[in-house]
Amino acid sequence: MLENVSERKVAWKTIFLFTGLVFALTSPFHYAIVNLYPSRIYVGAIMWCPAIAAIITLKIRGRSISSLNWKWANYKYTQLSYVVPAIYAIITYGLIWIFGLGTKANEETILEWAKEIGLMGIGALSPYVAVIIGVLLLGSIGVIRAMATTLGEEIGWRGFFIYELRKVLSFTGVSLCSGFIWAAWHWPLLVYYSNNILLEFITFFTVIISMSFIMAYYAFKSRSLWPAVLFHAVSNVYIQKILPPLTTRVEGTEHWLGENGIMFAIVTGVFGIFFWRKAIKEKL
Repeated sequence: MLENVSERKVAWKTIFLFTGLVFALTSPFHYAIVNLYPSRIYVGAIMWCPAIAAIITLKIRGRSISSLNWKWANYKYTQLSYVVPAIYAIITYGLIWIFGLGTKANEETILEWAKEIGLMGIGALSPYVAVIIGVLLLGSIGVIRAMATTLGEEIGWRGFFIYELRKVLSFTGVSLCSGFIWAAWHWPLLVYYSNNILLEFITFFTVIISMSFIMAYYAFKSRSLWPAVLFHAVSNVYIQKILPPLTTRVEGTEHWLGENGIMFAIVTGVFGIFFWRKAIKEKL
């Protein structure tokens, strides 16, 4: 953290400038989703607004875009940034299956999922083969594709924002503040798509803030924005594209499932606490 009062004031002004730009740039697309046809084009545009806001902020402040942490991270952190979100997603749905809050998809559902992701064109598949190939493709090509949009968010949030916050806040403060603002930035989408707004606000904020502790940890340790880009993409693919279609809903337990579900909030919360304690121990 900066000790000089004038430098801290400059840092806070930069933080508010960036935050204001993010919300201003995003607002037209949020309006389009809520009031017009909710096209995925708008979602992709929204995810690149933090990057644009970071670049504009840097230009206003007379700083170079190269000051963002573009270098590729050490293999250790790249690997962990894939493994950790995959593990917490698998644990989430494993617990859902174990406690009967959802059941493993039957053969018909699995083959329908395989058809949706384009696997049926290579011939008749058994459900087991479909699952293996589907997970491999989504877990690789699907993740790479997802990185095209998560890169836009992470240039802003983990490439720029957390480093500005770090000038005036501790690791705990950085993670809480960046996580809260990141979650609040999603609120129009959350309101539009939610079935139980209050519950999903609580679970969503828990998930996002917990993820912020983990992603800030890897961003600071690697001094690169790429672990966060990969982490974000893997989390989205596993919790949105892979595991939900392989789960059959049980009536009355819907609020436990999905990225806004209670179980995901519990699991990511545990992971977030672990990485928070880890960061404190390592004096990050």
